[in-house]
This record gives sequence, C-alpha cells and structure tokens, in this order.
Amino acid sequence: MKVVYSAQHRLHAPKHDIEGGFAVPNVEVPARAECILAALTADAAFEVLAPSQHGAGPIEAVHSREMIRYLESAWQSSGREELFPDTTLHPRLREGMDSEPLEPATDIGRIGYWCFDTGTPIMQHTYAAAREAVDVALTATDLVLNGEVAAYGLCRPPGHHAAHAVFGGFCYFNNAAIAAEQIARRSGGRVAVLDLDYHHGNGTQQIFYRRADVLYLSLHADPARAYPFFTGYASETGTGPGLGANLNVPLPARVTDHEYLSVLDDAMETVIRFGPSVVVVSLGLDTYQHDPLGDFALTTSVYRECAGRVASAARPVVVLQEGGYSLPDLGENVRQFLLGLA
Repeated sequence: MKVVYSAQHRLHAPKHDIEGGFAVPNVEVPARAECILAALTADAAFEVLAPSQHGAGPIEAVHSREMIRYLESAWQSSGREELFPDTTLHPRLREGMDSEPLEPATDIGRIGYWCFDTGTPIMQHTYAAAREAVDVALTATDLVLNGEVAAYGLCRPPGHHAAHAVFGGFCYFNNAAIAAEQIARRSGGRVAVLDLDYHHGNGTQQIFYRRADVLYLSLHADPARAYPFFTGYASETGTGPGLGANLNVPLPARVTDHEYLSVLDDAMETVIRFGPSVVVVSLGLDTYQHDPLGDFALTTSVYRECAGRVASAARPVVVLQEGGYSLPDLGENVRQFLLGLA
C-alpha cells in the first residue's frame, strides 16, 4: 500500500493545551506521525511517497476564504510562540441582535473569532504544516482516483474538527472533507466519509450537513460526556437535501472489541446501501484502550478486523489520519488497520 507522508508536519510542534483552565502538555505532537512512519517503513508492505502540491483551490472549496487568510497571517502579526484565545464567539453572546459581529483588530480577539476552543494554538509554522497535511490527503486521494484500491495519508495536523469557517480540536483544515469534496467533483459520484475517531468529527458533519451526495457516518464517544460535547448526537441526521445522509452512533465508555465490531457491521451496511464511489476513512486511534484522551477498551488486534469490515464494501478507500495519542502503540495500531485493508 502507498503511504503519503511529509516531514513538514514537524514545523508545527505545540507545547501546551489549556484543559479545564490549566496549561497541560499538548498531546498532538510531531512524535505521533513519526511513530506511525517508523512502524510502516519497517514493513515491506508499505511504500512511502511525498505529497504533490495542489494549491489553495481545494481548500477554498470547503473552507471560507476569510478563515484561510486568517490562518495564513495570524502568527506574523502576533509573533507569540503560541497564540490561544481568551474568548470565543459564543452564539448566545449576541442573541437577539440583528447584525453579524465584526472581526476584532487584536490578535487575541481575532483568534477567538475563528477558533472555538483552547487546545488549538497558532504557531509560526502552523499554516505551512496544515497546508501540507491537505496536500498529503489530496495526494492519497489522487492515488485512489487513479486506480489504487486503497491509499493512506499520514496527515498531521488532523482535520475533522475544522468546520467551514471555524477551527479547533487540534485541527485547522479539514483534510477528510477536502478529500471528499474533490472526489465528488472529479468522479461525479457519491462519497462516504466513515469517521472512526474517538471524538465526533463536528467539522465534517457541518460541512456536508445539507448534502445528499456525501454520507457522513461517525462512531464516537457519546458527546454527553466527551469532546466536542455540542455535536454528535444520534438525532443529528442532516437537513434539507442532506436529510438522512448524516448518521451518528454515540458509544458508551469501555466499549469492547466485539461491541465495536457489531456497530461497525451495521455502519458498513449503511455505507453499502448509500453506494459511494469511494470511501474516505477518518482514522482515529484514540479509540485504543490505553489512549490518554479516550475511554474505550479496544485492543490492537481489532483494528485489522475493523479494516476488513471497511474492505467488505468493495469500494476504493482513502484513509486519512486523525487522532491517536498513545505513542508506544500508535504505529502498530495504524499498521494493523492498513494491513486489514490490504
């Protein structure tokens, strides 16, 4: 299997996350991608390729140009090592008002206008790394559209929490949504995005919520107890033309291998009925039993079985990396999933 990777991700190396009001070490670090790369390069089943450049067009097809321009310029104006918001644009702040808020002029104000949490800092090279992650995703997509049965994009930073005009959750551009949009445009067919991250992909859901040609299907921790808290409920099924093309499966804590596979079996039946030309997998390994951000009980062996279920749809597959923060096991968990596809 072909693996797309760029060392450019190392330029984005956040030190801190603000969690519950306390500064804690950020777990979305360069070592994540390097652990995965080491596991895959040690296995002759994988061939590592560099990404090709795709320009800003595919990003602008999914994200607002204003947010893209903000991310490109944010650090240059602040010069801070890590820029976090003090406040964020909560919808109830202006409840009952009939005008849209203006983007503030200060660095702290501007980041709160575009970022929805306190775990996603802007650093000197964040924009460059995020742009390269998009190119990694699009190069993997190119491989599949050109005939590969499956390809893997080792994306970092991840992407599924970034929505059309807001970023957060360690994510700046939505790699999976950008890939899915390009597949829809180039193939003219339907696309299924299967999100297997521990956290709900609020950004991907929001981007395609009114779309009938893109199925978003997510297995994740119940947002009543887990980030991002405000999206990911089973009642969220799409709207307008997209009604029925959004399916959330919130799961309880300590879900086992057997229970997860049972739910995934049902999910894949939905994917097959939808009839996509390509399946995009947002692969998060924070579902692993020892992940510091999750509370599921999945073991390493189940990931190969999960991939076998995905392969059962008999559709080309683009796998893009999302979460996963247990560094000792992350590389092997990814390897097992990809071997299951192969």
